[in-house]
Amino acid sequence: MATDSSAPIGAPQRRRRVHPVDQVPPPGKLVALGAQHVVAFYAGAVLVPLLIARAIDLDDEALTMLITADLFTCGIASLLQAVGFWKIGVRLPLLQGITFATLAPVIQIANNHGGGRVGLQTVYGAVIAAGVFTFLIAPFFAKLIRFLPPVVTGTLITIIGICLIPVGAGDAVSDPATHLHDSANWRWVCYALGTILLIVLMQRFFRGFMATIAVLLGLTVGTFIAWLLGDASFSSVGEASWLGFTPPFAFGWPQWDIVAIVSLIVVLLVVAVESTGSVFATGEIVGKRIKKEDVAATVRADGLATMIGGSFNSFPYTAFSENVGLVRLTGVKSRWVVACAGVIMIILGVLPKLAKVVESIPAPVLGGAALIMFATVAIVGIQTLTSVDFTDHRNLIISATSLAVALYVQFSQSAAPTTVIEKSGEQVDVPALPGVDEAMPNIFLQIPFSTGITMGAITAILLNLLFFHVGGRGPAVAGGGAITLDEVNTMSKEQFRDTFGGVVQNVDWVLDRAWDQKPFEDVHDLRSAFQEAMLTGSDEEQLALIRAFPDLGAEDEETGELVAVDHKGLSHLEETEHENVVNLAAAYQEHFGFPLVICARETERYDRVLRNGWARMDNSETSEKSFALIEIAKIANYRFDDLVADANPFTSARFTRQPELS
Repeated sequence: MATDSSAPIGAPQRRRRVHPVDQVPPPGKLVALGAQHVVAFYAGAVLVPLLIARAIDLDDEALTMLITADLFTCGIASLLQAVGFWKIGVRLPLLQGITFATLAPVIQIANNHGGGRVGLQTVYGAVIAAGVFTFLIAPFFAKLIRFLPPVVTGTLITIIGICLIPVGAGDAVSDPATHLHDSANWRWVCYALGTILLIVLMQRFFRGFMATIAVLLGLTVGTFIAWLLGDASFSSVGEASWLGFTPPFAFGWPQWDIVAIVSLIVVLLVVAVESTGSVFATGEIVGKRIKKEDVAATVRADGLATMIGGSFNSFPYTAFSENVGLVRLTGVKSRWVVACAGVIMIILGVLPKLAKVVESIPAPVLGGAALIMFATVAIVGIQTLTSVDFTDHRNLIISATSLAVALYVQFSQSAAPTTVIEKSGEQVDVPALPGVDEAMPNIFLQIPFSTGITMGAITAILLNLLFFHVGGRGPAVAGGGAITLDEVNTMSKEQFRDTFGGVVQNVDWVLDRAWDQKPFEDVHDLRSAFQEAMLTGSDEEQLALIRAFPDLGAEDEETGELVAVDHKGLSHLEETEHENVVNLAAAYQEHFGFPLVICARETERYDRVLRNGWARMDNSETSEKSFALIEIAKIANYRFDDLVADANPFTSARFTRQPELS
């Protein structure tokens, strides 16, 4: 048991808190949870070698070598990322697999240099060189994290999930025997929906460990039912050999070509962005803040894994999003589960017979589980986007445009015809090469258009640079659009008070502490400055802030209008109703010595305002101060939204605001 060595002798030892990421489940659970990750990962893992083999005219023996080498090196790559050493590996539950972004360049490099086994020699030379480059630029790439705000990472994570859903859907309508798409067969649909139903019911009714392996159980039960009905076969298991290790450089020594190397370097830079998105998604899921050092460690591990992959007859690596979704779905955050999965994949890579067992899972069953996991990734992205300030229309444009471009590229791929190839004497249905990238005139332009995920990532990053980092003075935040964020950062204290006083009822100490937090990087940073300022006040300052708000329903004696602009929600009350509000405010003021503050945006109806106010009369003074500060924070947040929206015609035209009550 870990103890605090700094504690005085004789003092009770305090157990150190272990983050869920670093906790190690018992051996039995560890193996079961690791196997669940492998099963979820397997189909995507073998698809890239299958597509490459078909496109460069590899023989069946070479294809088998690619698949076993793929599994072996995927296991090593996963151990590097999940366990890590020195400054290599982010030490999060990230399972590594071959990135689909390599498809177009790898196929073109191989075919341009003889195709088949000969062409792979140049491919692996480029893979190794690109891996070295990626490893070396990791610390410099990590410094670019400021160009990856939540609007970029959240959009990218959402794109990853949405773009991968068609992959699961394709499996869900495939014949388990031939892997040919056959959406008209009701049995395949039943297998997919039945697997989804099983996983959902297990998540609902099972508890503890059984709930965490719901995906594995769903796949097992679905496969068993398919076997009973004659739609699953394990005949290939008996035909496979027990040992099948593929040695390094099995296709010959690497060949070096500068154009091939540069093209794969470009790919790996894009993959680094994709990996960063997966790291942020996983950090969000497991509750760990991602720092520059974490991004650098991730990219180093990708680079080293790619070097190993090129040496062991495989390709560049990135985190597999279906397994990110599995972490979210099961709630199992331990990185050691992924490490166990890595060990299992290494074993599968040298034992083809065991690999064939996993490969025998019917495609519709696997597709049903994949649909849930990919959709879960998309939800994580949407969750990240909830922290984005979309009252700044530029964030809206960045997210919407990136999603549109990504889906355009992805759907062009999904609409592309499929091709039937021979694999071990059977017909196998695989997607044709993407349609959009084929329209590009050269390989360097084809790379960005190779997948929707790649194009979405590039679009989000470039638009973020365009709107927030190039040539502009920052978003319009006040003054009818005349005052920009950069101008706010140069304001004097008096100018800041005049501009933003209405957000916090012109209380100077809040405004001054918000002003002290300059410069503000974005609108969200400016909003946070007001929230943090209110939390740092002393008891006397916070009481003064509460007392700065007028009594509920107070009117100007001369005009009869409400004193605060956000009282207009009470301006249309009947006389009796208005008297009830005034009586409530007077009773509250007399009882506590400060005004009743209520955020009407969450208590809009008149009767609820009264009920809420009278119910709070039974609270202690300390509790009511806390309640009042919470309500003031809500009001300030809404007022800030109104200020930004008033300066932004795009947002103002689309969003209406309800008034606050104070």
